[in-house]
Amino acid sequence: MNKIRVLKFGTSERLNKMLEFSLRGYECDIITDLDEMNDLQDKRIIFALDLYDTGINVEFMKLLEKIRSAGPGFMKNSTGGILINSDNELFTRGEARKTIFYANMAGCMFPGKTLSEATGSLRNFKTRQSITEGQGSLEDMLLMECREVVDRVAKSKLKKLRAPKILALYSGSPKTSNTYALWTMVKENLKSCQINEIHIENGSVVDCRGCSYKTCKHFAQSTNCFYGGIMVEEIYPAILDCDILIMLCPNYNDSISANMSAVINRLTALYRKTKFFDKYFYSIIVSGFSGSDILAQQLISALNINKSFMLPPRFALMETANNPGDVEKVENIREKAREFAENIKSLIL
Repeated sequence: MNKIRVLKFGTSERLNKMLEFSLRGYECDIITDLDEMNDLQDKRIIFALDLYDTGINVEFMKLLEKIRSAGPGFMKNSTGGILINSDNELFTRGEARKTIFYANMAGCMFPGKTLSEATGSLRNFKTRQSITEGQGSLEDMLLMECREVVDRVAKSKLKKLRAPKILALYSGSPKTSNTYALWTMVKENLKSCQINEIHIENGSVVDCRGCSYKTCKHFAQSTNCFYGGIMVEEIYPAILDCDILIMLCPNYNDSISANMSAVINRLTALYRKTKFFDKYFYSIIVSGFSGSDILAQQLISALNINKSFMLPPRFALMETANNPGDVEKVENIREKAREFAENIKSLIL
């Protein structure tokens, strides 16, 4: 059984209970001294922290600073998960996706759904409790989820692929989009892969209408959705068929485009029927000014934490380019594109 390394920042009774329950039967090292958090390569790692009323844990912020400054290999070949306890209803998700972003850029892989967050009231477990028909308290739901996180971190590994099928989703104009131009550079280095591209045109995907769980589940059983359309006819089959999903995301007001957001929202019906734990997720993000990290964290939250896609090391290629064609002028851009493609190809047998 894989040994777990716990990086612990907090002493609350609830965080201790989360760890005690989820680590039963596992050999583990619990480390609380930041100076001892150095050997983080080839490890199974649980970040465990308390967030206080301000949403800030100063010592944990020092760890993120250490991870970032140590470079892209600091957590090479490691697998991560997160347990967070908060005094209130805020900050847990923001801190989690930022942590995943920092660790992933340092070489850490995150299996799908490796976050358990305890908000102050635990009301975030109401839906899970209702799905299980009230068989357990909100705290029971929390502890079960914590155990699932640890199990996934302990048992998951990067799956090597033969002739991987890549699905690239994009919504901008191929003629003027810097994001698509950067993808073209990456694609030139992926000739050993089967690549399928789908253009999400304006108006082609109606956003989710927020059906009830039972209604969504009903449509999902026939791989369908209330609105149907291109999502059901093209995108659902393409996602089921692919090994790797790549989303091309220009920065629109520090957010992904409305079209791409609608696609993610509409994936819920498919997710009700089929989980995506065995599918990898990458992204290419281009900002006109700044903020690519914000989009990366938005995608982490939506697709890795919520929708269970596996996040391989250094999942995002991020650049800054404003006017059409500017990405071509970025220093060493073709080398960066080649390195990103090589990162993807590292999954190939």
